[in-house]
Amino acid sequence: MTATSPDPSKLHDRRETRLVLMLLAPALLVVAGLMLAPLGWLAWQSVHQDGSLSLAHYARFLTDSIYATAFLQTFRIAFTVTLAALLIGYPIAYLAATVPRAWSLLILAAVLLPFWTSVLVRTYAWLILLQRRGLVNTLLVNTGVIDQPLTLVNNEFGTVMATIHILLPFMVLPLYAAMQKIPPELTMAGASLGGRPGMVFRTVFLPLSVPGAIAGSVLVFVLTLGFYITPELLGGGRAFMVSMLVARNIEIYNEWGAASSISVVLLVCVVLVFRLASLLLPFDRIMGTR
Repeated sequence: MTATSPDPSKLHDRRETRLVLMLLAPALLVVAGLMLAPLGWLAWQSVHQDGSLSLAHYARFLTDSIYATAFLQTFRIAFTVTLAALLIGYPIAYLAATVPRAWSLLILAAVLLPFWTSVLVRTYAWLILLQRRGLVNTLLVNTGVIDQPLTLVNNEFGTVMATIHILLPFMVLPLYAAMQKIPPELTMAGASLGGRPGMVFRTVFLPLSVPGAIAGSVLVFVLTLGFYITPELLGGGRAFMVSMLVARNIEIYNEWGAASSISVVLLVCVVLVFRLASLLLPFDRIMGTR
């Protein structure tokens, strides 16, 4: 009785799988070392106190009102920035996607221009613009629009304004990418069937651009949740976000466990945001793979 020889196609598949794993091994090691290991350390610190396992750090969320205040204000600012960036970024992306290529490149260059400057420099620029004797207040007073300088910094308003400016490209670029994939023949067909420009936009163009709007909104919302420099400099203590709460626990109180628990809760919130976005629209459509 002779033994059956293995299927050559299966041997080839196994060999190819091993080769792919060997090629991916360096990248997987880097991911494990730079992402998984720090996350594991973070989770361990959050449930570890005085040499034993404890949920005392998480219990502070129920006993210390500053935790709830910081999270609520962070999510309120993130929602405000996301909505404003969407309202501002959609017309910009639409214009860039519909004008001739030369003008489109010019618009995109203007959108990407802030990326060439550090976030810290841009934040200080907004501080110069919005302070009591800054350019904005000086212009308004000199033109007689107001009698006294407005309080535009050291509050939530200044934080929101600067954050919108810094994160606006993350809204415009996904919107532009989604709009570029919309065949112009569809809007032309709608117009040829008697649809007015507004109706064609609402019924044809707008629904097809929704994946870009969701992708940009998720990016801006998640990035705002972790913002630190801008609210620290422009908030004046009145825009107290989660990132600042983490910094206070480490810099002032040296409470690494408390800071880790806040970070873990924020990470869970980010995962829930992505999960909600995936329920609204599959990620393969959001990322443009389908």
